[in-house]
Amino acid sequence: MDNASLAIQFFLQIAVILVACRVVGALAAKVGQPQVVAEMITGVLLGPSLFGLLAPEAQAWLFPWDPTQQTRDTSAYLFPISQLGLAVYMFLVGLEFRADIIRGYLKSSLAVSIAGMVVPFALGAGLAWVLYHHTELFPERTSLREAALFLGASMCVTAFPMLARIIHFKRLGGTTMGTVAIGAGALGDVAAWLMLAVVLASFDGHLSRSLYNIGGAVGFVLVAFFILRPLLARILPYLLNKEGKLSDGGLLIGLALMSLGAWYTDSIHLHAVFGTFVIGAAMPRGAFTRDLVARIEPLAVALLLPLFFTYSGLNTQIGLIDSWALWGVCAAVVAAAMLGKWAACSIAARATGLSGRDSMGIGILMNARGLMELIIINIGLQRGIITEGLFATLVIMAIITTLMASPLFEWLVARHYEVSEDHGIADLSCTGDPTVEA
Repeated sequence: MDNASLAIQFFLQIAVILVACRVVGALAAKVGQPQVVAEMITGVLLGPSLFGLLAPEAQAWLFPWDPTQQTRDTSAYLFPISQLGLAVYMFLVGLEFRADIIRGYLKSSLAVSIAGMVVPFALGAGLAWVLYHHTELFPERTSLREAALFLGASMCVTAFPMLARIIHFKRLGGTTMGTVAIGAGALGDVAAWLMLAVVLASFDGHLSRSLYNIGGAVGFVLVAFFILRPLLARILPYLLNKEGKLSDGGLLIGLALMSLGAWYTDSIHLHAVFGTFVIGAAMPRGAFTRDLVARIEPLAVALLLPLFFTYSGLNTQIGLIDSWALWGVCAAVVAAAMLGKWAACSIAARATGLSGRDSMGIGILMNARGLMELIIINIGLQRGIITEGLFATLVIMAIITTLMASPLFEWLVARHYEVSEDHGIADLSCTGDPTVEA
């Protein structure tokens, strides 16, 4: 297809994707599921797993896809736009990241975070060993070490942005449960991203290059927080207008820095999401970050993220899980992910003196993986660390663990949980907020 034809096709695809996401979202809201879950499911439904199965010719016409990548097809533009969506979204996550919230319950947050990392990681690494030796779900190029690190990191990630929004919606922001969960989620996800960085840095097989890449990442973080952040603080008055709000120039600088962060971390063979998150976290807090989020978030959430979910769905072929043995692998992955995270985090919270109900709620909230899981496994598929079959398995795991979070929380925790008027509402048995994002 030529450029003009691709552009025309793209506009039609956008309309179909957005309408489909809202229709599925309306249905999901009736059963208490957030919009992000609907978008994750919609992406899979629009791909070969359902649409392509029921109407292969129509699906191929709407989303032309050449697996050999010898012709220009949907991936020629949907891949870069999905990467832009990820970059902008992780920039927003960085802008909203608050290290100070961890300090209040540091002991419990650390315990929950460590337990929620170690146990799922060990289960993931053990599964990786079995899959590596007894299946073909890892490509030949992937080493056992890389397989174990990648699957371990995939198991222990938490959907931190979704966790934050659930806590906000349930009005648990000032409670012990909310504070410990948000602190543990932040610490755990940082550790998971660091593990993924090690995998990506070592995947080319050259130790010197790996050390160079990791050193470049460390240097980037130091420059961002100890040079860029103070510099932005000094010029902050020039980034705001007379009313104290973000100026157009401030918005331009914020987006330019985000793009430079994405370019740099991609250039050292990590991923754009690392750079955009660090740049977002390094931005001076206050009106600057608040207005950046307000101006960027609507477009990112309403347009760019649905396109990313669709790109993931077009890469997801559940039909590749075509035997009882592979469905057994899928069940084992889901069980290890759920039990490892939920049990470990609940037990750790209880061991640090929290109540049984608080501990249970923390374990349930930490078990949701959402968009963060999809980001990690998409990176793994793009880099050739995992096969399409394992990718489909991990997509199923991400959807199931995210689907379970809100109903389980309502059933086991919220309907019995009371908080003061200062920190939240007394009756938490309402259904999930359909506007909650990843």
